[in-house]
Amino acid sequence: MTSQDTQSLTLRERLMLGRRVEGDRLMLTDAAIREALEGNRPLARAEREALEASPLTLRRFRHLALERRAAEAWLGSSGMLRAAAGAGPLTGLATDDGCWTLHFVEDGERWQVILALAADAPFAARLMRDPPLLRVRDGAGAVVLQGHLDADGECEGAWPFASNPAPHFQRHGGGFAIEPVRT
Repeated sequence: MTSQDTQSLTLRERLMLGRRVEGDRLMLTDAAIREALEGNRPLARAEREALEASPLTLRRFRHLALERRAAEAWLGSSGMLRAAAGAGPLTGLATDDGCWTLHFVEDGERWQVILALAADAPFAARLMRDPPLLRVRDGAGAVVLQGHLDADGECEGAWPFASNPAPHFQRHGGGFAIEPVRT
């Protein structure tokens, strides 16, 4: 595709999405749009016409398409132990993209680690619908936690190391990564 073709598509998209129609409303349900995007059911002629006639429906279609693309593109997230985290016991870490948090809960002499998916993550709906096996690694590559998300978007397990979370992460580069396990 040439740059002129790309510019033409961009201009056409702006014109279609930017126009206003008196009394416009959503003409298709999210379920119908998702089925069309996933290729499960093509839009009927009347649905295609409604989509073309309603800028609001067209904007919703575009939003769901971009959300789907972002969800399919997720290959992992990472984060770092911040300098401010060194003042006391480590209670949590967040990924740089803001999509995940790791929580550390002291349970007597043991620790529990909880991975939580942010509800507004662009890939949250897909991961909740079909939860992959996830793995959390520390900065040295050791497995901190592995499992599937539960109905609340969390995965929990025992802290697998002898030292507490803060010193462990400090000794192992301060970083961590969350990734889907490919089988």
